[in-house]
Amino acid sequence: MRIVINPNRSVGTINPNIYGHFAEHLGRCIYEGLWVGENSPIPNENGLRSDVVGALKRLNIPVLRWPGGCFADTYHWRDGVGPVSGRKTIVNTNWGGVTEDNRFGTHEFMELCRQLGCEAYFSGNVGSGTVQEFSDWVEYCNMPGVSPMADLRRANGRQEPFNVKYWGIGNEAWGCGGNMRPEYYADLCMRYSTYLRVYDWDHMIYKIASGANVDDYEWTRKVAQIAGKTIDAVSLHYYTLPNDDWQHKGSATAFTREEYYSTLAKTLRMKELITEHGRILRSVEPKGRRLGLVVDEWGTWYDVEPGTNPGFLYQQNAMRDALVAALNLNIFNNHCDTVVMANIAQTVNVLQAMALTEGSKMLLTPTYHVFDMYKRHQGARQVESYAETKLISHGDWSVPDIHVSASEDSNGKLLLTVVNLSDEASAPLEVLSDAIGARATVAGTLLTGRTDAFNAFDRPDAVKPVSMSSVRVESGRFTAALPPCSVAAFEIDCG
Repeated sequence: MRIVINPNRSVGTINPNIYGHFAEHLGRCIYEGLWVGENSPIPNENGLRSDVVGALKRLNIPVLRWPGGCFADTYHWRDGVGPVSGRKTIVNTNWGGVTEDNRFGTHEFMELCRQLGCEAYFSGNVGSGTVQEFSDWVEYCNMPGVSPMADLRRANGRQEPFNVKYWGIGNEAWGCGGNMRPEYYADLCMRYSTYLRVYDWDHMIYKIASGANVDDYEWTRKVAQIAGKTIDAVSLHYYTLPNDDWQHKGSATAFTREEYYSTLAKTLRMKELITEHGRILRSVEPKGRRLGLVVDEWGTWYDVEPGTNPGFLYQQNAMRDALVAALNLNIFNNHCDTVVMANIAQTVNVLQAMALTEGSKMLLTPTYHVFDMYKRHQGARQVESYAETKLISHGDWSVPDIHVSASEDSNGKLLLTVVNLSDEASAPLEVLSDAIGARATVAGTLLTGRTDAFNAFDRPDAVKPVSMSSVRVESGRFTAALPPCSVAAFEIDCG
């Protein structure tokens, strides 16, 4: 199977924010997953569990979205600031009906971002909140001078502004964020955006409109047409489900061969969605203004693990999920002229997570390892890559046998990421590029296993990356072989 890399052609730089993450007040993502409190026997720094934060930091997470999700449009930020003893206890009506005491709020989230070294992306409450409330949150976070909200921030222990750049104007306004029509939401979006002020011209803010559900192209068109002059980007949500029945989505680990192929085929639809939503944005965006596409919720969504709270969305994470992550990231890389940010759902213990926790135990998922293998794409120049593929099928579902993306960093080193989608056939690769010189070296990293292989707390390293020893390099080419159901990353020093 031949792959060609052409560094002479590129659609642009891969925005690091494409490798973003999403942490919602949902199930055990925030509480137990990220936040355990200062008095917990679990090792922590300022209440944030050290094992999880340390693992996530190794991914070079660029941006983290919070507090939702559907939770965002019921969240009132003042409930989560000030002395913990005075914070309100609330009911999470979206996810499980559980109560929480708002121990984790704005300051705690910004401490998490500090420890991770990432940017914050706040989703503001448009569904049940007010313009004044949202405007005050921006002032609280970003005002450097004297003002009521800046003074409140200082009274709560933070002297300097947080300088939060990314602000989502509501979430899923077509559904849990208010069941709005696109025209109505677009008018609201303009109104809210007007009052999201810039308080320091050295720290501009970036406004993201609540965008479409999957292929609702009319939503994108109307929002961009009406509100385009007041925003910087429009979001898109697309989850991969093996089955179309939301009541019976299928298991994360006990699935049929047909469900394996349906999952991969549905994942590949992301390319179509990005292409079409991007085309619409280009056709209606205001003159002189480039609107970005933010895929701020993506990933697999299965039935919850047996015996767990249905509202907590806790699911295992198998090699099938690793392939889903790799395919999506390849697509985002190759469409980095349109996609300016993407946030996988979610960071810990929810949906397609990076890590799972059980008390003091933590494990890394196959999806985590894909993000680790792909992280050198961040900020690199996307370069053209082409794979000669054939279709492989099972039942009604067909997918290409391999899938690729490539980039070049500032030192001229290439990163080629390849997915072998077949569950039964190996993929012999011949990678060609004029950039590969006589003294080139190639280091390959491989993640592979049965389609249903996953890490459990009694075997946390059942699925993990290994170095490839079978890579053969010569001028202009190298060869390697990928086993079935695998993801590979080749770091190429062109010599």
